[in-house]
Amino acid sequence: MRTVIDQGNGVKTLVQLNGDGSLTTGTMQDCESILERSKALHNEGMHGSKDMRLAASIPVVVIEKWCNDNGVRYEDLGRSAELKRRMLSDPALSSFRVWKGRI
Repeated sequence: MRTVIDQGNGVKTLVQLNGDGSLTTGTMQDCESILERSKALHNEGMHGSKDMRLAASIPVVVIEKWCNDNGVRYEDLGRSAELKRRMLSDPALSSFRVWKGRI
């Protein structure tokens, strides 16, 4: 049995009951529009003021993957300025950066 739950914000969650009784879950999101928007905002210089910068616009699924790949719990990322800085400085996520300055 396989179910796809549409969260209404472009994020879909897959829940699948496998033949052996195990459960497989996954999250999907079309990130292309967010990537294009980040690039457009950067190109137009729309990255905020010197007091508050828009550093990046990163899709939820990309944040979750970064956390999984780096052994970081999602809730810890929200609490730690250092983890946020590390994620925003990751070269693999540079295409989602709007303001390219030092974090």
